[in-house]
Amino acid sequence: MVGRFRVKGSAMTQDASTSHPEERWESLVEEGWVPRGIDPTTPNVARMYDYYLDGKDHYPADREAAERVLARFPEMRDIALANREFHIQVVRLLAEAGIRQFLDIGSGLPTRRNVHEAAREVVSDARVVYVDNDPVVVRHAQALLPGEQGRTAVLEADLRDTDAILDHPSTRELIDFDQPMAVLMAAVLHFVPDSDDPHDLVSRYVSRMAPGSYLMVSHAGGDRMPDKGRQASREYDRASAQMIFRTRPEIERFFDGLEILDPGVVPVGTWRVSPEEHTEVVKRISLTGLVGVGRKP
Repeated sequence: MVGRFRVKGSAMTQDASTSHPEERWESLVEEGWVPRGIDPTTPNVARMYDYYLDGKDHYPADREAAERVLARFPEMRDIALANREFHIQVVRLLAEAGIRQFLDIGSGLPTRRNVHEAAREVVSDARVVYVDNDPVVVRHAQALLPGEQGRTAVLEADLRDTDAILDHPSTRELIDFDQPMAVLMAAVLHFVPDSDDPHDLVSRYVSRMAPGSYLMVSHAGGDRMPDKGRQASREYDRASAQMIFRTRPEIERFFDGLEILDPGVVPVGTWRVSPEEHTEVVKRISLTGLVGVGRKP
C-alpha cells in the first residue's frame, strides 16, 4: 500500500525525534509504516531527490538533509526539475526514433510523467524495466504498477551488479537485446565512486546493447561547479551515497565508442534548447551538471 511508505504527519515527525529514535522506528516497522530492512534515520539520495521534485515519499531524515542542501544551494531543486525534464524529453525523442524498450537504471521514486507514461504517449507498446537499489523505491513502484504485467518491471538491484540486472528474468522477458534499446542513467553515476570504475560499468551495459541503441547520462559536475554547490554536496557524505563531481572529459568518457547526439554533452537545462529560450533559471544551474545522449553505431 503506497500510503504506508509516507511518514509526513507531525505526530510521526515528533515520534521520530524522541530520545530513542531507533526504538520508535522499530515500532513503526512493526506497525507497517516503514518497510523492513529500511533505515529511515539515514538520509537516502532517492528520497531526497523525491523531495526536491515536490514528491511525497520521504522520511523526516530525508527532508531535513534536503533542506540543509537547499539552505546552502537553493538551485538544487531547479537542477532536479531540469534533470527530470531532460529525462522525459529524451524518452519521448527516442520513442519517436523507434525505440520501444527502455532500461531505466537508478530510476528513483515514481513521480510525474514516468518513463513508461512518456514513452506510451508516443508508442503504445513501449516496455520499461525500472531498476533501483532502494527497497522503498521498488516497493512503491510495484504498488503503483499492478496492471503493468508484461509491459513494465521493477527490479531491486544496484547498477554495479550488471549481470543481475541484464540477466534478470524480468529483464529478459521485456528486453530483446537483439533489438535497439535505451539505457537511461539519470543522476545516478555521480553516486558511483571511482573505486568502482563507473566507466567500465557503463561500457558493460553498452556492450550488451544492439546497434542503434542509445545511452542517456546526466551527471553532476563539469569544470566550473560553484563552490556553494560543492559545499552543499557534503550533506550527501552522511546520506546513503556520497556525491562525486566529475569533469567534462570524465563525463564525456561515458560515451566512448558511441555517436554523441547533437548538441553534445551540454549543461543541464540546455539540451536541445535554443539560447534564446534559456531562462534565468537555466543560466543559474548551467554550471552544475552535464547531460548527453549517445547512439551505438
